[in-house]
Amino acid sequence: MKVKSLIIALCMGLVLVGCNNLQKGAGIGAAGGAVLGGIIGNIAGNTVVGAAVGAAVGAGTGAIIGKHMDKVKKEAEEVKNAEVQEITDANGIKAVKVTFDSGIFFATGKSDLTGDSKVSLQELAKVLKNNPTCDVAVQGYTDNVGFRGYTAEQSVQKNKELSIDRATAVSSYLLSLGVNSNQIKYVEGFGQENPVASNDTEAGRKQNRRVEIYLYASEQMINDAEAGRLE
Repeated sequence: MKVKSLIIALCMGLVLVGCNNLQKGAGIGAAGGAVLGGIIGNIAGNTVVGAAVGAAVGAGTGAIIGKHMDKVKKEAEEVKNAEVQEITDANGIKAVKVTFDSGIFFATGKSDLTGDSKVSLQELAKVLKNNPTCDVAVQGYTDNVGFRGYTAEQSVQKNKELSIDRATAVSSYLLSLGVNSNQIKYVEGFGQENPVASNDTEAGRKQNRRVEIYLYASEQMINDAEAGRLE
């Protein structure tokens, strides 16, 4: 209840800051925004996304990055099969989350990319190359359905291995398309952890079988914003 109350209070504070994206970038860039960013990251199971910086990102820098990430989000929204959301990274500044349905990307129980997935990733690679100061994290997830012939504990591990293999397949294909290896900071598989829907229904399990790709401010982007070089 305390966490819920804190979230509500902080969200109300952001509403008072303003509704347009530039204002949100400024509000989120402030110290209070960093706290909210940590809470949102926790809820999303996404506590690692965010460049390691030595000091808190200021409000002005957050506003500049927020405006820039609006452009990145708009580009990402053109990618086939992509669900695109605005999120907050560990530094409390705006970032972009791109989610792909694993059913479109992979056959059941497999980690080989389908033709549709390659088309989507070719379009995403262009976004990444257009925005080289965006750091990238690739995360794979599964539902909680077990594997035939395996115990429940073994199935949990098999699901985790499958999610890692799928995240790796996505990142490897992006690299083959010319995305800079230094841009992709994390490639991880979480298996059936961090479900976004109930695993009690097929519709919920379908949502949980997913690949998430995060585009967030690198240290270079933060430095560019502080120096007035980021547009």
